[in-house]
Amino acid sequence: MPGSNLTRVEAEERKGVVEAPIAYHVDLDLTRGERTFGSVSHITFDAMAGASTFLDLIADEVTAVTLNGEALDPAEVFADDRIALNDLKESNDVVVEALCRYSNTGEGLHRSVDPTDGNVYLYSQFEVPDARRVYAVFDQPDLKAVFNFSVLAPQSWIVTSNMPVASVEESETETADGTLGDKPNETTKRWTFEPTPVMSSYLTAICAGPYAEWHTEYHNEDGRVVPMAQYCRQSLAEAFERDVDYLFDITKKGFAFYAKTWGVPYPYAKYDQIYVPEYNAGAMENIGMVTIRDQYVFDSKVTDALAERRVVTVLHELAHMWFGDYVTMKWWNDLWLNESFAEFTSTLATAEATEWHDAWATFCSGEKSWALRQDQLPTTHPIVAPINDLNDTYVNFDGITYAKGASVLKQLVFYVGRERFFEGIHNYLDKHAYANATLADLLGELEATSGRDLKAWSAKWLEESGINTITPQVETDENGALRSLTLRQTAPADHAVLRPHRLALGFYDEDPASGKIVRTERVELDVDGETTVVAEAAGKPRPALILVNDEDLTYTKIRFDEESLAFAEANLHRFDDALARAVIWLAFWDMTRDGEFPATRFIDMTLRLLSAETESTTFRYALSCMGTAVHHYVPADSRDEMLRHVAAELWALANVADAGSDNQFQLATAYLGYGEEGDDAFAANARGLLNGTISLPELEIDNNLRWTIITALTSVNEMDEADVQAELAKKETTENREFALGARASHATADAKSWAWNEALHNDGLTNSQMEAVARGFSGTPRADLAEPYAKQYFDTVDWVWANKTYHMAEALLTGLYPSYADPADLTELGDAWLESHQDADNALRRLIIENVDSSRRTLKVRQYNESL
Repeated sequence: MPGSNLTRVEAEERKGVVEAPIAYHVDLDLTRGERTFGSVSHITFDAMAGASTFLDLIADEVTAVTLNGEALDPAEVFADDRIALNDLKESNDVVVEALCRYSNTGEGLHRSVDPTDGNVYLYSQFEVPDARRVYAVFDQPDLKAVFNFSVLAPQSWIVTSNMPVASVEESETETADGTLGDKPNETTKRWTFEPTPVMSSYLTAICAGPYAEWHTEYHNEDGRVVPMAQYCRQSLAEAFERDVDYLFDITKKGFAFYAKTWGVPYPYAKYDQIYVPEYNAGAMENIGMVTIRDQYVFDSKVTDALAERRVVTVLHELAHMWFGDYVTMKWWNDLWLNESFAEFTSTLATAEATEWHDAWATFCSGEKSWALRQDQLPTTHPIVAPINDLNDTYVNFDGITYAKGASVLKQLVFYVGRERFFEGIHNYLDKHAYANATLADLLGELEATSGRDLKAWSAKWLEESGINTITPQVETDENGALRSLTLRQTAPADHAVLRPHRLALGFYDEDPASGKIVRTERVELDVDGETTVVAEAAGKPRPALILVNDEDLTYTKIRFDEESLAFAEANLHRFDDALARAVIWLAFWDMTRDGEFPATRFIDMTLRLLSAETESTTFRYALSCMGTAVHHYVPADSRDEMLRHVAAELWALANVADAGSDNQFQLATAYLGYGEEGDDAFAANARGLLNGTISLPELEIDNNLRWTIITALTSVNEMDEADVQAELAKKETTENREFALGARASHATADAKSWAWNEALHNDGLTNSQMEAVARGFSGTPRADLAEPYAKQYFDTVDWVWANKTYHMAEALLTGLYPSYADPADLTELGDAWLESHQDADNALRRLIIENVDSSRRTLKVRQYNESL
């Protein structure tokens, strides 16, 4: 990281020097070997005459730099990942020739070798500022340009980029030492692409390799025919073939939904989706060619939650083609404009244009729970976050930017009205097409269409941190009718902002005919200030439950009145509506992790919910949060008993779940995470599932589930390293290599943890995905005796990691290797000491450590609360 950061001040200064038009001609040579590739950047731009600026480039070697016809000495002008450009003219022409390095970290141009067939696959990932790892560039979002790409690649490969291919020319040149393509010493092809529209550098992309491909087309709303394609590795082609038509259909539904909703047809020449290996993100909205992690190619059974998440991801990246690509933020402080909007509209499209009609329940359980957790950390920040440099940007791809921002946009739609909201979005897109914009630009258009003054709204919702809590205060008369219903809004002391909310109250009672709990009345109202009287409620019969924020219209924590809390705890599993269940469950989980509700009661309530829940993401998060409560919040003297109780209940529920159902699959998988060394019954069940002597109706032990069982057995020392290697030898794939590394790291022995610790930190040959698998295995064993030795080591290692790893790898290591099962009091003391001695450390690094330490501090606090009961 040293030398590769860029401050906002530097970006503004460079923007003041470099002027449009800017054009790039980038030639890449991918035939030079396994380590490096050739990169030639020819850039033309206008500038202030006599001024100086710099290009960004991370390269092994710069071999030539020419500025306005004058050859410059690379040794003099290339330093700290920058190329100095001095004494500029009004019109400038610069050529940079370099050797750049392939990555195995998912940054820049990633190179992956598939062990199944030896095929090599390349793909780029340039967000935040990693185009500079591939070509010399002004790598900031507000210096938009036209890009022309030309790529020399092995003859057997295909190459894709943002634009359609202009030409492909065969060459007699052979690849270097025959290591790149499928054939020894094969010849090459040069792929030249049409010029892009004006765009930001972080949205450019190159992918190359012998990808399997499928094609169709979309009849766009502006009358154009838009070519569409999907790609994946050859070894996944058979599995992907089953889903290609479905994914094309989802994408086309997205095209139609967004064009209708915003009144702006898809603006680009083509639309490709390429599923790539070892990706360090979910997906990336490169213009005209989206890259997506190929864990979304389902070769084994997955949860319905993951299947739905794939749909949301596809629609999220498609939404970016308008919001983020067509109109782009000026600087990374408005990153939320991209991500919040894409998250909100992709959920809206999923709910209204696909078969996943409960997408808002999914959003509440999954995304919103992420936002609530992030917003209660010491590192919480406004949605419009202060971004001083690139490192600040990295850490803001978080629950505030994505999930809180999306929740607040959902609230804004109800605040101004849906029709007026999207009319404003249409005007915003039209006015700033192919340009950059800011929050003020967006709010200006929404104010114009809605007639509301949004400056005060923005100040409280977007420019202040923290989350409110709304609690109902109920008084009834002697007949059980509501005498009064008042909503009390509070805010934490360190973020004392009370916000305006447009929300709904739901009254819920039992339906005698069905036995379900259903909504009997709904009141929608504005809530502002400390107290709001719900006048419409006076005189109405007291319902069994009063649900604040019914339908999840606003972003807030909620609490219950005493009678509603008791009823919800006993009857959550009987509620008819998936979104209502999600809202109630999230409130109970929030109370549990705030130390306001006993962990044992939350666990038993969750087990009842799991017996009936039908929404897959709520099911998934209920399992996950129950696991946190069991392992971290239950008092130590009853934890072992609770672990055995939960394991037994999960196994029993899995055995009575519908044959082959999503619930059965999730329950069986969750059960496999509750093994303890010496538990003969668990070992027998896991081995039985693996060898077929025990089965659940229609539950197939496919590749991924098989590795889940293997990891469960290694975690209780029922399989050793030789067993793991024997399993890998049966089918060695990219994915199975990662599973095997994770299984080896999961062994519950001191030697295994030592190996995993050193492997994750020091084996630079591991890909980002392999390193993450090792780190998960290292930290995933819920035994304090194995974690405790690494508490001090962790903090002793932080500085070395930050100094020697790229940001993404440092983040993965510092989060993945955190020994969270060690004594939380020790971790808190050590963490506070590190922070005290590192007050001048990079803000992004401090934030990572603060969040880890705060998780331990919360664990300590909540555990003490439960021990006091």
